[in-house]
Amino acid sequence: MRERDSKEDKAGEKTAPARLRLDKWLWAARFYKTRALASEAIGGGKVKLNGHAAKPAREVKVGDRLEITIGDVHWDVGVVGLNEYRRPAPEAALLYAESDESRARRQAAGEARKLGPAPGSDLKGRPTKRDRRQLQRFSG
Repeated sequence: MRERDSKEDKAGEKTAPARLRLDKWLWAARFYKTRALASEAIGGGKVKLNGHAAKPAREVKVGDRLEITIGDVHWDVGVVGLNEYRRPAPEAALLYAESDESRARRQAAGEARKLGPAPGSDLKGRPTKRDRRQLQRFSG
């Protein structure tokens, strides 16, 4: 029989694992909605473990540092806890500790987004053929 990292104590309760796959931790900590999205982000270089690029199967442990980029939002977090299961958001937030600089950067970026112009606000009426081409080039 294969021994797992998470053990049951004498009372039958499961203890937290010592190590956990990176994609599983990101999913459990609610940074990504599915493990597939987490794996895709890790493979795309959007997640760094201790300053280095990582693979989805790389194991994280308490004390590791993660740099996570989701869209325009950059997170710099330390791993505080491990959990194999996806829990409610307040419990998931206990799995990591965000640095003060990261929190300030995210809030400043959020304020800048609020103050910036709304996308498409400069268009008046129906877009012309030229406008549609520019929109296609911009959105891919």
